[in-house]
Amino acid sequence: MSIQSWKNSSTSEQYEVKLVKGLYGFLSVSPCLIFLYINAVMLFTLRSKPVFTETPRYILLYNLLFADTVQLALGQLLYILATARVYLVRYVCLIITLVAILTTDMSFFNLAIMSLERYVAVCFPLRHASIVTIRSTIAAVAAAWAICSANMLLRLLMLVFLDSMPFHHFMQGFCSKEAVFRLKIFRDFDKGFMCVVFVSMGTVIVCSYIGVIVTARSASSDKASASKAHKTILLHLIQLGLTLASTLVSTILTALHGSVDRVIIVRIHYVLFLCLFCSPRCLSCLIYGLRDQAIRPVLMYHLSFCLRRPMMPAGSLAKH
Repeated sequence: MSIQSWKNSSTSEQYEVKLVKGLYGFLSVSPCLIFLYINAVMLFTLRSKPVFTETPRYILLYNLLFADTVQLALGQLLYILATARVYLVRYVCLIITLVAILTTDMSFFNLAIMSLERYVAVCFPLRHASIVTIRSTIAAVAAAWAICSANMLLRLLMLVFLDSMPFHHFMQGFCSKEAVFRLKIFRDFDKGFMCVVFVSMGTVIVCSYIGVIVTARSASSDKASASKAHKTILLHLIQLGLTLASTLVSTILTALHGSVDRVIIVRIHYVLFLCLFCSPRCLSCLIYGLRDQAIRPVLMYHLSFCLRRPMMPAGSLAKH
């Protein structure tokens, strides 16, 4: 192949990569913006009525939805910057990354707390009101945020003392957790922490699921309530698995870099971004916004720009 032919081939490949990136960028931005809008309306809905602000499970839902929305917004921002080949100053990328780590860890804890709340509601219905109070719920959420914040601050201190790269320099690559925490000790720390969190939170959710299943089979239980509860907990387990998988997107892309064509990497990045990153952060709206009889009419009212009158079901609160 002549030098001119090689140059033409290289230029053609670069143009194809840019075209594919632009197309996938548009296709990924559109659904994410829609879900960001739905999440924002859901957050507003959960603050629109006292019944939502004074009920523990809706407080937990708001906390989970808030963390998911922040992750989705930051992930979308970083995806757009990477697609547009924009490099950030290191301390700006660090701030974005730390917030993303904080909210990702919080999602794990919040899913476990919500599963425990459903377990208590089904297995100990007479004691549910005394165990799951607003005070205990806020205390559990505050403890989870404290643990996640401690993990974030520990990473920051390790970075300050172990990494000599100045924070005011531009990144040498696209902004990501792996690019900021580039030393091997951070990868080992991340693997250990995620393993402990996933195993412990997964154990809580699985045990809650088993407890609800056992209770659902007893003659004295509320069959309908138990059935909804174990389906909700199962969806939480799926969310937990997808959230864990989303933390591996950068690792998968790094492993493929150099051994796979750039166009194929862009396509794989697009699929992983939508399936592993966006989908688990949009499930909360689908799980609660569509299944919960108390939230759905109010949510649809706000999504329709207040053109429909919300029809609150009798009893106001539907059990999960």
